[in-house]
Amino acid sequence: MAEAMIAGLIENRFADRDEILVSDVSAERLTLVSRAYGIRFTQDNAVVAAHARVCVLAVKPQQIEGVLRELSPVITVDHLMVSIAAGKSTPMLESLLPAGRVVRVMPNLACQVGEGMNAYTRGSRATTEDGALVARLLECCGRALEIPESLFDAVTALSGSGPAFFAYLLDRLVDGAIKEGLPRDQALILAAQTMAGTARLLLEKRMDPVDLAAAVTSAKGTTAAGREILETPVMADILERTIQAAARRSRELGRA
Repeated sequence: MAEAMIAGLIENRFADRDEILVSDVSAERLTLVSRAYGIRFTQDNAVVAAHARVCVLAVKPQQIEGVLRELSPVITVDHLMVSIAAGKSTPMLESLLPAGRVVRVMPNLACQVGEGMNAYTRGSRATTEDGALVARLLECCGRALEIPESLFDAVTALSGSGPAFFAYLLDRLVDGAIKEGLPRDQALILAAQTMAGTARLLLEKRMDPVDLAAAVTSAKGTTAAGREILETPVMADILERTIQAAARRSRELGRA
């Protein structure tokens, strides 16, 4: 995820290559990223904080406390800390930082192709200007939307975990097409482009999904026949429980 953000920042000229400094425990990984993007690197997190006023904390949730304790002595009121650690709230992050402003972000995997959905929320010290800056940063690899932190478990379930859910549903549709005679490679292209085009249509035309479905459906036509199978109380319940299960797990991780 951090590499996707680096690529977006450079491609969109949000930052020059020499303005980006990265740190990682893996020297091999740092070397590869540095060569790929022409950026500077170190294995000392404190060095990054000493040289940057905007720090992106792209670490696993179980690592965040250790990283923040390491950084705490060098973080000042001038630092903006942007965390993408899943499940870790702004109060928790702020409790480990006596200074600095915090913005929490929930990105998703599509950032790798510049189509990510990035939700963010400001901590108690973060300003409106901080939020605007983070939004511009996130828009380098997709869309950005400010959402109250109380709704972040739902965000995690829908857009954070959502790529896996959509990919699963797409794969089931592809399987159905294969059984009707299509080769898998062709079925996958047809299905993936149809999904991408549908998403773009909904967003750019600001259509409601219900209206789009109705526009495609003719009485007694092929779409109507398929919807009769798909749109059942059982299927609706399965999809609702999918989001509920992911949101519940997000809450559990936040308490861990």
